[in-house]
Amino acid sequence: MLKEKVEQILNKQITKEAFSSQLYLAMASWAEKNGYNGSANYLYRQSDEERMHMLKLFRYVNDRGGHAIVDTLDKPELEFTSISEIFTKVYKHECFITESINECVEVCINEKDYTTNQFLQWYVAEQVEEESNAQTVIDKLNLLGNEKARLYLFDRDMENFTVNSGE
Repeated sequence: MLKEKVEQILNKQITKEAFSSQLYLAMASWAEKNGYNGSANYLYRQSDEERMHMLKLFRYVNDRGGHAIVDTLDKPELEFTSISEIFTKVYKHECFITESINECVEVCINEKDYTTNQFLQWYVAEQVEEESNAQTVIDKLNLLGNEKARLYLFDRDMENFTVNSGE
């Protein structure tokens, strides 16, 4: 049975993961609308992965005797100035999610909920990968600069950039 504080923070995390999915979906739409189809496909896959992260938490809360809550989401940003801006925001958002996962772990430790702490270790490891992937993309963009021909090659490469399935 989940303790009240653990259930509350996990429900907050569920909302953050759902927002992440919506944010990446909005970014994918912008990228696709602006001719970055490879980046759009990457971001669509990323959106799906974030939804799976949300569902994994959702099911865990219910399986442990809690009540997973579907909360209202803030509207994500819809317009961006460049593909570089998008991936910089992806990185910053993943750092925010890492901090949030760490807060969940801290609550579990303080509440002596070692089962949920163990469950959350998957998310801790996942966030290392998420931040690394985002940083890799930013590094590539920084190397290329803003030449359209180079951005075309970058975007083509993004089509095959691997996203962990989140399972």
